[in-house]
Amino acid sequence: MDFAAAGSWTTPAPVLAIITQECNTLGMSVSVLEREMYSEAEAARLLRVPQRTLNYWLEGGQVRGHNYRPVIRVEPRGGHAPVTWAEFVEAGLLREYRREHRVPMAELRAFIEQMRREFGIPYPLASERPFVSGRELVAEAQEAAKLEAGLCLVAVVRGQYVLTPAADSFYRRVTWEGDIATAWRPHDDPQSPVLMEPGMRAGRPAVKGISTEILWEHEQAGEAVSDIAADFDLDEDDVLWALAYETSARAA
Repeated sequence: MDFAAAGSWTTPAPVLAIITQECNTLGMSVSVLEREMYSEAEAARLLRVPQRTLNYWLEGGQVRGHNYRPVIRVEPRGGHAPVTWAEFVEAGLLREYRREHRVPMAELRAFIEQMRREFGIPYPLASERPFVSGRELVAEAQEAAKLEAGLCLVAVVRGQYVLTPAADSFYRRVTWEGDIATAWRPHDDPQSPVLMEPGMRAGRPAVKGISTEILWEHEQAGEAVSDIAADFDLDEDDVLWALAYETSARAA
């Protein structure tokens, strides 16, 4: 992990003012985004990133006598605080970039803070606007933060702002309702019906409301896929997707 990033623990007053105002006006949407969903260890397992990495994204830390601010949270919450739905979704985007890059903290921290200011929302990466109608603002935020090309969310192609591959992959994993991220698909394949939703199975992976872990346990007990599908009123393909997800998750 790249710890070479500077910064204080204090969030600028204008950013806090924007966040406070937005939290007062978004009502139910913000309450969903702020819902504590996972322990830090479980979130790291579901995202398939090292817990130490996730903790640094969420809490920042001290390295060689220097304090480094969080990337995702506005302010650190201390220790291993529960992970909210918005924090989990935003970590999902960093996960996409971690595959190919070491995610420089200084640039990303500055970029996300710039996004908060530009869009006036506390969770800019858990909102659909930056990925659809706000791409020009994203480009401006990228430039202001001096974000390197490999980490950009948008690029200009033939005069049009388009999502970069990592941003597009993340965007397609998310189910959006009223600009808010309401579900996240943990499986790489876009055809997968496996979803994580804050209001379903406590946010754990499920297919049509049925826990993938439960389906896997039935298969491990020797039940046929056709019988499992019949028992849970699912298509056989649904069960196969659930088993594929659980197998890959346990092998990670």
